[in-house]
Amino acid sequence: MNFWYFIGHRLSKLVAKAYCSFRVQNGEKLDDYEGGLIIASNHVSFLDPPFIGGAFRDPIFYFARKTLFDHPMANFILTRVNALPVNQEKPELSVLKKIISLLKEEEKVLIFPEGERSFDGKMKSEGQPGIGMIVTKAGVPVLPVRLFGPEKALPRGGKKLKKHPVTLVVGEPVDLTDLIEDIALTAKERYENISIRIMEEITNLKLTDSRGE
Repeated sequence: MNFWYFIGHRLSKLVAKAYCSFRVQNGEKLDDYEGGLIIASNHVSFLDPPFIGGAFRDPIFYFARKTLFDHPMANFILTRVNALPVNQEKPELSVLKKIISLLKEEEKVLIFPEGERSFDGKMKSEGQPGIGMIVTKAGVPVLPVRLFGPEKALPRGGKKLKKHPVTLVVGEPVDLTDLIEDIALTAKERYENISIRIMEEITNLKLTDSRGE
């Protein structure tokens, strides 16, 4: 963990606790994994990457909108806290290859299958097929997680952080072997079906109480 990531990690944890009474449900599962891991989450706020990253002991990589890197200072910071620039409208193949390479190097990568932040906190029924390709090529476990509350603390379009409880629910790893090894599927069908399965797993994660809703 480099100096800048360490500072960002500590600040994220402080803000999450002070403003959002952040907690993790089933948090004991977060650090069970050695080596490459895809963390698949819903996406409702700019708070999602730092809050999820702060919950992990080890550094993780995540996406950031490509245009954010245009500002020199932002570029300096983002590149040092493991942010990966991505074009949300048309993700480049080079970005997908970079992610696969990181996973094979036993890094952990946070991916939002929906591709963009939700306007209302609700999840889509289907995700982007890109995650299906990454899963197939990288051959690493997929850990579904779901955030409850960030869309109220800092909604899409919002500019001011509000105090509101946030909970990260951690699921069980998803076994996608049946889809990866199904020779009856075309590559496109395989990627789409994997994406759908992962979205279902994220959607099925629930709070044990009403806190954070």
